[in-house]
Amino acid sequence: MDLASTAVSLSLALLLAVVVARKLRAKNKRYHPVAGTFVHQVINFPRLHHYMTELACKYKTYRMLDLFKGAVYTADPANVEYVLKTNFTNYGKGAYIYSIISDVVGDGIFAVDGGKWQHQRKVMSAEFSTKVVRDFSCAVFKTNAVKLAGIIYEAATSKQAIEIQDLFMKATLDSIIKILLGIELDSMSGKDEEGNRFSHAFESEQEAALYRLFDVFWKIKRFLNIGKEAELKKNLKVVDQFVYKLINSKIETFQNPEVNLLLKKRDLVSRRLELKDTDPKYLRDIVLCVTVAGQDTTASSLSWFVYMMCKHLHIQEKIAQEVREVINLEDNSSIDELAASLDQEALDKMQYLHAALSETIRLYPSVPMNMRMCFSDDTWPDGYSVRKGDLVVYQPYAMGRMKSLWGDDAEEFRPERWLDENGLFQDESPYKFIAFSAGPRICLGKEHAYTQMKIFSAVLLCSYIFKLADEKKIANYKTMVTLPIDGGLYVHASPRLWHARP
Repeated sequence: MDLASTAVSLSLALLLAVVVARKLRAKNKRYHPVAGTFVHQVINFPRLHHYMTELACKYKTYRMLDLFKGAVYTADPANVEYVLKTNFTNYGKGAYIYSIISDVVGDGIFAVDGGKWQHQRKVMSAEFSTKVVRDFSCAVFKTNAVKLAGIIYEAATSKQAIEIQDLFMKATLDSIIKILLGIELDSMSGKDEEGNRFSHAFESEQEAALYRLFDVFWKIKRFLNIGKEAELKKNLKVVDQFVYKLINSKIETFQNPEVNLLLKKRDLVSRRLELKDTDPKYLRDIVLCVTVAGQDTTASSLSWFVYMMCKHLHIQEKIAQEVREVINLEDNSSIDELAASLDQEALDKMQYLHAALSETIRLYPSVPMNMRMCFSDDTWPDGYSVRKGDLVVYQPYAMGRMKSLWGDDAEEFRPERWLDENGLFQDESPYKFIAFSAGPRICLGKEHAYTQMKIFSAVLLCSYIFKLADEKKIANYKTMVTLPIDGGLYVHASPRLWHARP
């Protein structure tokens, strides 16, 4: 944004501030303090979550002025609980949020309210709670963790640096496509160019969708097909071609009477087809929503986890030792044997690993901001009012770094904060640790995400010692709907003395 356009936008914002301030005073209600405008958000877009954290630490809850709507940002657990639980029916996605994200996820569970949301919530809740799905998912996670360990072994023996975030992106994509469609994508091999194009397009879509929040002219740009909107249109085509091709392939397979019925029922789309949910658009929306929830989010969390392990080598060693002791790993065990030992009982005993993953997610939540629309005028627990049509944003990234919530060491990586005096994991209120949302819309895949992260972490940390390729590197995020490491994460892996053979 050049100086002239910035000056014009600031002038408009200041004029708007005066008008809004007069309007608010006239209603004789208390409204949260104004901390800035959409222009400040655009200027700070590359470091957006740092900027919003600074405001949250100063105000806790505040308003950001926009030309066309009100926006309230909160990092107050009491307000978050009120919005997500106590007065849940007054806060939903609404037409505004739907218009921003529906291009990416269609009428999927993340974009809709009312009957559509209730139906999909019921469907997905049933899917994630079944033993068949849990067992199949665990088997997929183990298989892909072993594949990933093998790829790392090749790089380790040739002393090459690994861009591990890219590998996590591919591994989690392979896992989610297998669980959803029963199809072996094998993007980890690097041979699937179509899958690589999909991943890149899908990531770019999410960045463009987030930018719409701060670009008041995005609808005009979409009409003119210019800028980020032109890129988004191209990426939507790539994503849809990829997903519809997989769905149509699955429908053909399902209709083949020679295919084993038990194999058909293992993946989500097959179970929907069995129930006569055959609309490709409906299936596409489910696939994309679950992929948003289960690929980039888990991959970015695992990437930040490895980054933290490289910055805290003593913690890396402690986790490796915990895993080794829990499963009684022998020095001559194979990676396959290591993975096979990671049943749910063993994973549940890995309390320190669970704490370290939670500490990573506290500091680097995979969805750093989340939003709702206010459907009617309301007053929050802090005594301030919000108006019908206000955009309400709660901030997991900011909340995870606030000293008022986590103490003076809030910005330090300290897994011990999650453990009691007996070393057992103690969860926090979901309205304080809000990375998985809370209330009726709490993340259905939370336990699946922890299971996948634990399996991958246990296999990799028991097999290798990870260090940053550039030991002085300070990782930064890329501003998107999710929180990937900008530019990826390059690490060196070296086999442990008791390394499991590939």
